[in-house]
Amino acid sequence: MQRDGIYADNFTYPFLLKACTGLKMVEMLHSQIEKNGFFSDIFVPNALIDSYSKFGGLGVKAALKLFVVMEDRDVVSWNSMISGLLKVGELGQARKLFDEMPERDMVSWNTILDGYVKAGEMEEAFDLFQKMPERNVVSWSTMLSGYCKAGDMDMARVFFDKMPAKTLVPWTIIISGYAEKGIVKEAIRLYDRMERYGLELDDAAVISILSACAESGLLALGVKVHSSIERLRFRCSVLVCNALVDMYAKCGSLDKAWSVFNRMEKRDLVSWNAMLHGFAMHGYGREALQIFSRMKKEGFQPDGVTFVGVLCACTHSGFIDEGVEFFYAMEKDYGIVPRIEHYGCMIDLLGRGGRLEEAFRLVHTMPFEPNEIIWGTLLAACRLHNAVELAEKVLDHLLELVPSDPGNYSMLANIFAAAGDWNNVASVRRRMKSIGVKKLSGASSIEIDDEVHEFTVFDKSHPKYDTIYQMIDRLRHDLKQVLHLKDTVIPVEVGEVVI
Repeated sequence: MQRDGIYADNFTYPFLLKACTGLKMVEMLHSQIEKNGFFSDIFVPNALIDSYSKFGGLGVKAALKLFVVMEDRDVVSWNSMISGLLKVGELGQARKLFDEMPERDMVSWNTILDGYVKAGEMEEAFDLFQKMPERNVVSWSTMLSGYCKAGDMDMARVFFDKMPAKTLVPWTIIISGYAEKGIVKEAIRLYDRMERYGLELDDAAVISILSACAESGLLALGVKVHSSIERLRFRCSVLVCNALVDMYAKCGSLDKAWSVFNRMEKRDLVSWNAMLHGFAMHGYGREALQIFSRMKKEGFQPDGVTFVGVLCACTHSGFIDEGVEFFYAMEKDYGIVPRIEHYGCMIDLLGRGGRLEEAFRLVHTMPFEPNEIIWGTLLAACRLHNAVELAEKVLDHLLELVPSDPGNYSMLANIFAAAGDWNNVASVRRRMKSIGVKKLSGASSIEIDDEVHEFTVFDKSHPKYDTIYQMIDRLRHDLKQVLHLKDTVIPVEVGEVVI
């Protein structure tokens, strides 16, 4: 354009800035704008602030430097700068600018409100919400989302019920919130209400609800959403199909996941990864590796997420040697540098396979500082194989990172108990008591007839707990009849006691 003698003007630069893909490009355009004297048009410096703010801390610093020297600022200038500061977590500085604003519009209020919600500061968000001169559906939805993410579904429901007007967005937020918390009946009831009100689903709503179902294992609601899609002849994008595959896979309905996967007209890498992970997490290692082989034949290049699934497949199916080969092939054959999650999978793989010394060496040679998950995985492997000496070494490292985690002490006590070392069991228990560490009871949950039931050790809160414990006693009795206890040792953990 410039070679043809056509030069950029005040209308050109905002479009050029929107197209920038790096900080250096923004800086280059900034120098041209300054040289050609286009700062007098407020749209140009505003576009610069917005563009700088897309590129992390350095970009926001440059945007703030520009903002401070601007002779004229309008509400867009202030809003863009506040938004930029919030992107890099500078909530305090953003609030300071907000308080200094000569005038505010709805975007100003909603931007700072969203900043408090994303920071998890719901009390401050509520105070700000109360002070708003007017509110729109974005304001209400922001607060609703914040309470759902905080797990306060009672307060979320109050906001939802009081909303003067509800679009698809707040309906999606509240349904997803209930689904994530495992409150199935309320999630389904609200979903049915939403359908009765005639709100049409879109990709964002479907994906959000299905993702919530996947994370909490709520198959019933996921099936209902899928039924709506088919009944309404909803045109499924690749993203929606991926969400369906992921939901069915994580909820354990692999036949449904496979059916959706096979009917997809077009697949991307996420589609393959979702199906592969589904087989891997449920112990179908051979099928997962077949998916891996098939995706490569169809021209898809695996990524780091793919290899997490491949390594998990090997771990859960006992393919130790194959897993080791895949791990070392990552960088050599695919140019993927293993991250800490890949090392975690490898340590789990080696640990479950009884190759504890090899796993211990890998922890010490990996290019990352091992975190509590890495050491915890190794400690679990020590428990599996009754490796008492190594477990004590591992626990020393764990206690440096998480000194008050009761699960680590409890696991070591169980390792000692399995080895018959009752003196050390008592010693660990005394140590826990002396530093005030108490193991919380574990919990299990199961979805039956669209309702999630949760159980903890010695729990009597369930209305049918008598029948449940009678069944457990019966199972224990039946197991004793079929097992030769002189040949088989079955450690059973009940609360903090190993029997």
